[in-house]
Parts: sequence; C-alpha cells; structure tokens
Amino acid sequence: MIFCEHCVGDAEISSIIRSVASRKIGCCPTCHANLVCLYDTEAQNELTPYFEDLISIYSPVDIQGDALPYGTGTSLVSEITKRWRLFPGLSEQTIQTILTAICKELYDNSPQIFNDSVCIPELFNDSYLRDNSLLLDNDWNLFVDEIKTKNRYHSRQLNSKILEEYCAFIRKDYKAGTEFYRGRISDRQGYGLDKMSAPPVGKSAEGRANARGITCLYVASDIDTAFHEVRAGLFDYVSVGKFRLKHDITVVDLSVILKISPFNNKLDCLKLAINKPHLERLNHEMSRPLRRSDSTLDYVPTQYIVDYIKSIETDGIQEYNGIEYTSTANPSGYNLAIFDPDLFECTSVTVYEIEKLQYGPKAIL
Repeated sequence: MIFCEHCVGDAEISSIIRSVASRKIGCCPTCHANLVCLYDTEAQNELTPYFEDLISIYSPVDIQGDALPYGTGTSLVSEITKRWRLFPGLSEQTIQTILTAICKELYDNSPQIFNDSVCIPELFNDSYLRDNSLLLDNDWNLFVDEIKTKNRYHSRQLNSKILEEYCAFIRKDYKAGTEFYRGRISDRQGYGLDKMSAPPVGKSAEGRANARGITCLYVASDIDTAFHEVRAGLFDYVSVGKFRLKHDITVVDLSVILKISPFNNKLDCLKLAINKPHLERLNHEMSRPLRRSDSTLDYVPTQYIVDYIKSIETDGIQEYNGIEYTSTANPSGYNLAIFDPDLFECTSVTVYEIEKLQYGPKAIL
C-alpha cells in the first residue's frame, strides 16, 4: 500500500514519512497529491511501531464481557478518524487497508481489533480516571454543574496537575513588537489611545477568561476578527486600536489542541485519548460567543480553568501570560486573553464605519 505525507493528517507521522522518503517523491496513488513524499508499506516499516502503540490502547469489546455498559464500542477506523482525526478525506475502506498494511503482523495475530467493535477499557476504570483524567468524574457537564451551582472556588472536579501537564505541550511564544487589534463600538469621533485598553481594575465585566472586576485584555489577530468579536452592526462606528507587545510572552494556545499528536514520544497516548475530548471542549467553550439571552454564569467554567493557568509558576515566576483561542465569529482569526494589560501598548486608533454585513444563517427547525 502506497500513501503520502498528506494522507495522514498528523504532523509527527508526516515528518517521519518525509525523513524516510529519500527519493520516493511523486504522485500519491491514494490521495492523488503530486510531488509529495511517498511511503510504501511493502518496502518500509518505520511507521509500524507508532501505529502499533496507538492501536494497543484498544481492546475488542467481546473480550471485556459484562464489564462495559451495553452498546459500548465502535470500529477502529471510526476511532482513528473521529478521535484522532487521522487520514482526513480518505474513505473508511481505504483507511482500513492502510492500517492493516502498516500493522501487518499485528493484524495477522489479532484481526479482531481491526475488524470487530473496540473500546478503550480505561474509560470505564474509575481508578484510572481518578489519576489520569483532567476531570475527575470524566464528565464536562458534571464539572460545569458543580462550578456553576455548588462549589465555585474549590472544585474537586478538575485535576490541575493534568491540566498543567498539557499546557506544556500547547505553549506558544510571541516576540516583543508583535501587533494585535482590539475593537470598541464607538461614535464617529472614536476613542483615544487611553480608552482602548482593558477596563481599569474593578471595572471589568464578565469575560471568557476573567471574572467581574478582574482585569484582562482581549485582543484579536487582525482587524476583521476585531470587528467580529465586538459584534458590530450595520452602520456602527468601531474604534480599532493597534496594540504592540512590549515584552516577549508565552501563552497557552488552546487553538492547537486539535493538532496534538498521539505519536508524540513525550505523551502517553492512552492518557491523551482520555483527555482529548475535555481539552477540545475547553477550546470550544473559550471560543463560543454568548448570545444576548445567555447567562454570564456560562463563563464560570472557563474562568475557573483560566485562573488556574494564570497561577502556574516556575521558580516563583508566572509561566503563562495569557490564553490563545480560536475565533468562532471569524474562523480565520484567533484571540488572546492577556492577564496583564500593561504587556501591550496601544500605538494607534482608527475609526471605521460598518457599511455591509454578511450573514451565515443555519436552519435549526
């Protein structure tokens, strides 16, 4: 079976294919991409241990007997595509062929893993989950319920050590001088430089990353994202400030959670399998804009998690200066929530009038 670096959809595996491809560059017979590095399972085996390690976390449902809830299990191909997002764009049949070709010996010895319904047994092991899950009950909704209605400041649901561990894999550095943007709906005259930063201490409203009264500076990657984030309406005036970073900073980049590779040799892929849905939910909740009818209580779970990230220190020095997350209002952009607004200075302000809006409605009833 021959496939290429683009077939896989994983940075670690694509890098391995490129490193071993040598002169095997051409048109991929699987995805039809041209001038790509090719991998031939008949002649190469460098990927075999990586995929065998990943597949080893799965077990045929039939072997587990009555230990699992009724209806548990799915196909290995479904897990590979949905949980791990490998081989995007390829058919299930093609993925099955690739997997069995990469792991030929494992397939010969244990074909039921590839052909039958499988599961991750540790998902049903309370002892394992207590020690290894980001959420001690392994349930985002239970975490949200406790934070919002029972115990807002000292939750036992969040395993902070696991959160800290994954933050180290999604850190991102920005150099001094990097520019971002912040918008504020204004009148035609707009706001001055001194009015474009975060509200003063004690005056800030609830936000995704801050509770009421705690200052946090929200900036966007580009002007268009800044417009979307303030939900500017037709004929509104929007003052957009250009903000320049004064010092090098490090942020936790939630937007790359989807790209964490199970083949990273510094990660336990079983533990990642348990926590990946929770990490992805965190990014989704940080990105999700509140509707006018929503309660600010909906911000509480992300505020709690961000507060912990804000508290992480190394040798008494704050490890992270903010959070980066995707913009659902403008999918091509992203946002930063900066813990210390003084890390940025507003260098200029431009007033814009919104002349046209483009809606993207989706029927739900």
